[in-house]
Amino acid sequence: MSNDRSLSRRSLLKKSLTITGGLMASGLLDPLAWARLVEISEQRSAALKKMGFKGTVVKRGDKTFDSYVYGELWNKLHPERSPDIVCVVESDDDVITCIKFASANKIKVAVRGGGHNWCQPSVRQGGMLIDLSRLTRVVSIDKDNKKAIVEPIVSNREMQKALNALGLSYPTGHCPQVKMSGYLLSGGMAWNHGVWGPGVGSIEAIDLVTAEGKLIKASATENQDFFWACRGAGPATFCVVLRYHLKLYDLPKYIGSSAYYFPYSQLLALSDWVSQTAPKLPANVEFSIFAITAPDKYKEQCAADGSKDKIVLVTAVSFTDTREQALKDLDLVDKCPLMDHALERNFCAETNFEKLFDASGALWPENLRCKVDAIFSESNLQKLYGPVKDHFRDFESPQTVLMFAAFTGPDLPLKTPADAAFSMTGNFYGGPWTMWQEAKDDSRSIAWHEKCIQLMSPEICGHYVSETDTIDHADYNKKAYKGKNFERLAVLRKKHDPQGLFFDWHEGLS
Repeated sequence: MSNDRSLSRRSLLKKSLTITGGLMASGLLDPLAWARLVEISEQRSAALKKMGFKGTVVKRGDKTFDSYVYGELWNKLHPERSPDIVCVVESDDDVITCIKFASANKIKVAVRGGGHNWCQPSVRQGGMLIDLSRLTRVVSIDKDNKKAIVEPIVSNREMQKALNALGLSYPTGHCPQVKMSGYLLSGGMAWNHGVWGPGVGSIEAIDLVTAEGKLIKASATENQDFFWACRGAGPATFCVVLRYHLKLYDLPKYIGSSAYYFPYSQLLALSDWVSQTAPKLPANVEFSIFAITAPDKYKEQCAADGSKDKIVLVTAVSFTDTREQALKDLDLVDKCPLMDHALERNFCAETNFEKLFDASGALWPENLRCKVDAIFSESNLQKLYGPVKDHFRDFESPQTVLMFAAFTGPDLPLKTPADAAFSMTGNFYGGPWTMWQEAKDDSRSIAWHEKCIQLMSPEICGHYVSETDTIDHADYNKKAYKGKNFERLAVLRKKHDPQGLFFDWHEGLS
């Protein structure tokens, strides 16, 4: 490479440098070393195209590189790391080509499957990022046999829309934008969880590409190791999932929703009541309590009683077939002994998945900077909210949510599938979703979040692997599994990816 070419490339890179140039800007790489990285990316791109790769290859130095690496990340608190090359695949063959190329050239691989995953483990330093964002098809729906095949980048909302039109449903996640792979690879905390179970419990088979570049099907009767691991391994998954074969359910003919606002001063009494009431409700009722910023119409009232701008929201949703049954299901919630304190009372309004997604999406809005740890607990909710009641009240962050879903029914804690990596459970699921807008608030918001988890830590029995910070807290990944499941994941990774093609939990993070 001539000096003229080096200087030309160096000049171009300096103009377009953003996060991906952080290594050079910090002095860790000089311009010539950076230029060499760009050249390597160009060579790899050309080699992939020569092998028949049909998708889009984006490499260091491209003007669009940052947008492909960071643009679709849910969390706008972006990491200061980036891959060498991004491969946006179009087909099974593209994935196989990527894997074979990476294996032959000893390139580490990460995969992006379209979830929130707040700590962004799909972005590693160096290596190849396989981006599945164009695999968006609902391949087939078999209404008579209640089965579907979907690609990984079908969103929760899109999934329900396609199925509901046929009188069918599936235990999707709550956030409308999250895609099937981002949701299912981690377990799948579902709508109507008490009846349908987690999302992974209704996966019948998975089409995937192994570290050897082989396209296989995994199920309870074939390639069982992959079937077990793909249903809960999250960021530690050691393959690329292309399609999910799903078991479907009849769409509930009536979904009734109740919602109540209470003064923040009632938080501890309400959290105790929710804990006591949840086991008495039928399993088809989804029951939650939220500490949130008050709607505008209640802010003055909240400020007057010393709660600043904070309020409590209690919700209950019945998935059933008649309004009469929904009224019975939700009656115990409406008879809350604290109801005289309610600021707003909405009992058993008819709803549907579209409206449920709208409500959920409003609580977790897009384009924010985030720090999240979703936890499980078997304690009384009063013990979780008690230590953080003032901590939350005094935090100036209108988007932040501190919520817990209380699992319902007589058989608690809820069971997880016996043949899946996903194994963490409890009586309650939730935690702090710390969200803010401005970079200037990063330090303050992160410190608040860490303190919140610290205060609740005595009552935490586990973490949810796709919504907890397994990067800054290396022990949280182990705490996302029960029994020997974490150790078994490591054994299966060594067996099926002996060369370590796929990034492990903590590789490529610095």
